Amino acid sequence: MNATRRTFLGLGLGLGAAGLAAFHARPAAALGRRDADPAALINKGVAFLRQRQGEDGSWSGDRNEPGISALAVTALLRSGRVVVDDPMIARGLAYLERYVDPEGGLAGAPHSVYSTSVALMAFHEANRAGRYDAVVEGCQAFLKGSQYDEGEGKSPDDPYYGGLGYGGGDSRPDLSNTSFMMEALHDSGLPPDDPALRKALIFVSRCQNLDSEFNDQPYADKVNDGGFIYTAGAVAPPPGRAGRGREGEAARARAEAAADREALGGGIRSAAGMTYAGFKSMIYAGLEEDDIRVKAALDYIARNYTLEENPGSGQRGLYYYYLMFARAMAARGEATFTDAGGTVHDWKAELVDALGPRQQESGAWVNADDRYMEGDPNIVTSYALMALAAR
Repeated sequence: MNATRRTFLGLGLGLGAAGLAAFHARPAAALGRRDADPAALINKGVAFLRQRQGEDGSWSGDRNEPGISALAVTALLRSGRVVVDDPMIARGLAYLERYVDPEGGLAGAPHSVYSTSVALMAFHEANRAGRYDAVVEGCQAFLKGSQYDEGEGKSPDDPYYGGLGYGGGDSRPDLSNTSFMMEALHDSGLPPDDPALRKALIFVSRCQNLDSEFNDQPYADKVNDGGFIYTAGAVAPPPGRAGRGREGEAARARAEAAADREALGGGIRSAAGMTYAGFKSMIYAGLEEDDIRVKAALDYIARNYTLEENPGSGQRGLYYYYLMFARAMAARGEATFTDAGGTVHDWKAELVDALGPRQQESGAWVNADDRYMEGDPNIVTSYALMALAAR
């Protein structure tokens, strides 16, 4: 993950030493099944976000990252506990509207593509009687215009074709931002055969570790496990490792990435969160389960199914993983999932049972590992509420 990515998803609010120590001290047994009540979890999470809103309508406004507030508004509206005309929502939307460019999208916002994607979700959820029709259409147009395609001199044989990065300058496309864009376009009404989604599918397919006609990259057949990586084309340090003020860590990350690639014969290790992101993106682009890419992704998921951790990363990035998991399972449209060992999982119930013990008394969710900004309870609580609302 590059420095831009780390800036948005790699910082933590800072819980204080006592808070982090308390989190780490929780007994492992506390994370077992407890048959949590999803309604109670949602109610507490909503109450937490309500009291965390700033006077200007933002959440974590000191970061100057409108995407965080867009996540909160989307999560609150999807929770089913907050109505559009709630003063909290009105203030949150007004805050986001300050960033809307007359030409469309949040073009001048930090990380403009990511911010526009999640803002599109928020404005779509809040759209009543056509109030945000123009904003929604402008966000859609901005995202389409930001996509790497012929408009940027890219042809379909370019590894970046169809993808999107965070926005601004020479933003490198990645699967996370591309999947958020595809989800926002899908949720706001674009059909699977929309040209933007079909172009994005080309990039998504190149992010899959699968030896097939859809991935012409040199790493495609090295790992070949059906999972997904962070970006196609040029290989970068692992997500979240680089960043402002962490030059030593970035250097170590590059060394680790090089060693990992050497161990994998030039391949790139699949990431579980990226695999769920890639899987749901393929569904949004209209692929069915008989497609070789979808089959391979489901095989990977079946072999690595768990809600106890983010497979391969432990607790790091856990709540992003939960969000991708929930949205992917919801996109698949089945109430159960059978893993490689033949166990049938009620994924919604298991998600509730994973999130329940992790919710704090305040109603917040937060990660003791603050990489990817999961030390910020506003972000993580929004992720958790969006995951619980997935359907």
